[in-house]
Amino acid sequence: MDPNRTFGEMPLPLFQPALDEALPAPLARGKAPSYLADHRARLRDRFMTGGAGAMPDYEMLELVLFRAIPRQDVKPLARRLIETFGDFNRVLTAPATRLEQVDGVGPAVVTELKIVEAAAQRMARARIMHRPVLSGWDALLDYCHTAMAHREIEQFRVLYLDRKNVLVADEEQARGTVDHVPVYPREIIRRALELNASALILVHNHPSGDPTPSDADIAMTARIAQAADSMGITIHDHLIIGKSRELSFRSQGLL
Repeated sequence: MDPNRTFGEMPLPLFQPALDEALPAPLARGKAPSYLADHRARLRDRFMTGGAGAMPDYEMLELVLFRAIPRQDVKPLARRLIETFGDFNRVLTAPATRLEQVDGVGPAVVTELKIVEAAAQRMARARIMHRPVLSGWDALLDYCHTAMAHREIEQFRVLYLDRKNVLVADEEQARGTVDHVPVYPREIIRRALELNASALILVHNHPSGDPTPSDADIAMTARIAQAADSMGITIHDHLIIGKSRELSFRSQGLL
């Protein structure tokens, strides 16, 4: 994705019609029917005056899809996406290959969804990077949920902290399947030494939504903690992120 590219309200010239969403026959002067324009204006007004809180997921999704599909009723597509993935967040974080399997989704829709996802993650990440993590724990949890709670596969991240517990790096160590992710303690410790990190916070998600640790999670954490201790590196916590809640190894007495 080109970070210098800008996206406006008009159709995106980046995508050729043959590759993009199936559009209806061209309308006179390239304008949308008045009923569509009125619907979009009303939805935007509701968003601007009342905010997102009172809007159902499919309407929030419509607002995003307006930009990708300028002259077509996007409500049916918004509903299909919600029915397929479950909610607004899961639509945004769904892999591009899975999104493209939904009828009506093409490159423009995938791009718009991924822009929104990236913006949300960047805003949440900005609240924790280069700041003391332990005194901003709620912001850390918000970021972890934004980045990982709605993933369809397991992801393992390591947060590297300096001697003042300031977050100096946030790195994805591995991706796996729906119920397993490979983790290599040596690589984690090697990277900590490269960054001159004094402490770590381990984070991974459970796509099932249940953050209860498995025996493998507990054993893997113990191996990492042992390797870290041998190098004088502290493991502050291991967080498992579920769909609506998280589990802390430290608070559960597992670390």
